[in-house]
Amino acid sequence: MAKQDSGIDSGRVRQLWHLLEPLHAVLYYAPEAFEEAAELGYATEERWPSYFPYRAAPLGAAGAESVASAFYSFSPRMVAEHIDPAWKIAGPEAVLRARVRGIDRAYRAIFGDRVNSVELAELAALVRRAAEAANTAGRPLAAANAALDWPEAPHLQLWHAATILREHRGDGHIAALMVAGLDPVEALVSFAAIGAASVERFESRGWSAGEWESARDRLAARGLVDADGAATDAGRELRGTVEEHTDQLAAAPWQSLTGAEVDRLVELLGEFWVAVLSSGLLPSETTLGIGKV
Repeated sequence: MAKQDSGIDSGRVRQLWHLLEPLHAVLYYAPEAFEEAAELGYATEERWPSYFPYRAAPLGAAGAESVASAFYSFSPRMVAEHIDPAWKIAGPEAVLRARVRGIDRAYRAIFGDRVNSVELAELAALVRRAAEAANTAGRPLAAANAALDWPEAPHLQLWHAATILREHRGDGHIAALMVAGLDPVEALVSFAAIGAASVERFESRGWSAGEWESARDRLAARGLVDADGAATDAGRELRGTVEEHTDQLAAAPWQSLTGAEVDRLVELLGEFWVAVLSSGLLPSETTLGIGKV
């Protein structure tokens, strides 16, 4: 693997993302978080009515156009469907308080007594150091989360730090996609083309069949997918470049830790990562391609 300027190799950067992502993402699936959203008045028959305000709340009462820009791969129609009514149901400050209550309850349910362990506190301190070292210039979601006050409890600090780092990486990923000339729907079509997830899973982002086909045609014209929609060698190479560029852009925060501290962080993360995955709350397949890129 190529070495980054930070001194941490791209494989390690990607591993840290793979380990931290479930600790962040469980908010959007935990029954405790749905209950908090329902208390505010959001529908909870599916996850999207609470997902959009929970994730967008750090931006303030942002409109659909701004949220679609920051989230990138969602259809603007889908974003508008959920964001247009979101701030009429509850304001961003109330949503932020609800998501803290939701992840507090979810982590306590998932981790049990380990939520108060010295190992979790040590892990939280290490991840927080990396999050506080993240340069958020040009990264709207990372910056918005970094501007929030840090919670006091170590397990809440862990989630907050994981969220800053996740959005830091995500903002950088969007930059890498734009450099590669992949618009929001092309980003999904090209990712599905390399087998990162099924087309059906990517359809959850709200694009119409016509929009998907048009994007596939544009990629085919560039020689990136074949007639069946599978990635060509050039398409796989481009997606590999996007992921490598994303790793490079995500590496800098980890420079705040020594190699030994990163090793310790990975060691500590293991049991909490396993606990989240073992909860059965997260889907077996996601649009992030974790484990496949």
